Amino acid sequence: MKEVRCERCDNIIGMGCACPPDGSVPKAHPEERRVRQEWRRFPGNAILIKQNGKAHVPGACDHMTEDEVRPPKWGWILDPAPGDWDRISESSPAIATGGNAQLRATSRCMTCMGTLGG
Repeated sequence: MKEVRCERCDNIIGMGCACPPDGSVPKAHPEERRVRQEWRRFPGNAILIKQNGKAHVPGACDHMTEDEVRPPKWGWILDPAPGDWDRISESSPAIATGGNAQLRATSRCMTCMGTLGG
């Protein structure tokens, strides 16, 4: 059976996706805040861009590992300008500078946003 990922959180539906079926954004509870894991190849402020246009931050979500982040499915920005993460949107995409530099992020991972506090 093929894994189907949620468009909102990028988790596998039925295996980590906690998005409400009505389309609303899941509520982050303080007790559920995740501790960021340290990664070796990417600095903590890097923006990782998956081929589906979703942006992630190294170690801020637990539904991917550092070993998965490889071209051509991934691109990245190792030293983003301050505020780049917060500006990611359809009208202000983050464009990869490393890995697959063809990739653009137009949305942010909900899990990463919860871990980062916003």
